[in-house]
Amino acid sequence: MTYSRPRAGSNDHAPLASRTAAGWSGNLTGVCMLTGVLLLGLAGCEAPIGEAQAAETDTSAELGTDGQKASYSIGYSMAANVRREFGDDMDLAAFQAGFEDQLSGSDSRVSEADANAALQALVAARQAAVDAAASENVGIGREFLAENGAREGVVTLPSGLQYEVLTAAEGPKPTESDTVTTHYRGTLIDGTQFDSSYDRGQPATFPLNGVIAGWTEALQLMSPGAKWRLYIPPELAYGERAQGPIPANSTLIFDVELIEIN
Repeated sequence: MTYSRPRAGSNDHAPLASRTAAGWSGNLTGVCMLTGVLLLGLAGCEAPIGEAQAAETDTSAELGTDGQKASYSIGYSMAANVRREFGDDMDLAAFQAGFEDQLSGSDSRVSEADANAALQALVAARQAAVDAAASENVGIGREFLAENGAREGVVTLPSGLQYEVLTAAEGPKPTESDTVTTHYRGTLIDGTQFDSSYDRGQPATFPLNGVIAGWTEALQLMSPGAKWRLYIPPELAYGERAQGPIPANSTLIFDVELIEIN
C-alpha cells in the first residue's frame, strides 16, 4: 500500500527528545508576538504569496554596498520567517504596504482592535487545521504499522516500536546513561527525508537519555557495528508536536547505525 505524507496543519531533525516546535502546533503566543506588527496590513487581502502579484516585487534596489546587501538579507530573512508561518494566508501586497507604512512613519490603515481580531481568527483557523491533520496522522500511522508489523523480519516490541535488522553485530550494548555515536537517516512513512547524518558527512554523538523514546529503547538492544531500521510510532517520537518538516503525530522511520559507545 502506498502511504501519502502525513498532513501538516500549515506548512537537522536529529532525534533529540526536546526541540523547539516550528509549526503552528507549537507556541502560538510566541508567533503572535513576533508577527503581530507585520500583520497590520493583512486586512482585505485576496491573493496569496506565490501568485502573479509576486512579479510586482521591486527588483530595482541597489545592492552594491555591504550596508545594502545586509539590509536586503535582513528583509529576505524576515520574509522567509513570515512566509514559513503563514504560507498561503499571507498577502504580499498587503504585507508590503504595512511594512512600508511603518518604515515611513505613516499611521496604520488597520486599527489595533481590527488587527488583533484578524490575527486571532487566523491563529484559530490554523490551529483547527493542525488539530484535524494531527488526528488524521494518527490513523495513517497505525495503519502503516499494522501492515508493516506483518512483514517477515520486522519485530514489534510491547511499546509499539518496530525494527528490522539490516546488519547484525555482537558485543556490548549501551545503557540509558551512555553516550553513543551513530549514523542515521530519518524519513516519514512516505519516504520524505527530514534529516541525515550521512548527508552531512559526520556521525552524531549524543547521550542516549536525551533522544526520543524510540531511539533510547532501540539502541539499548544494539551493539556497535549493527544497523537497524526503526519504525517509531508518534508516542515514542514527537507525539502531538510538529517539528519543522515533521508533522504532528507522525510515525517515523530511521535507519540507525551504532558506531560506538563512548
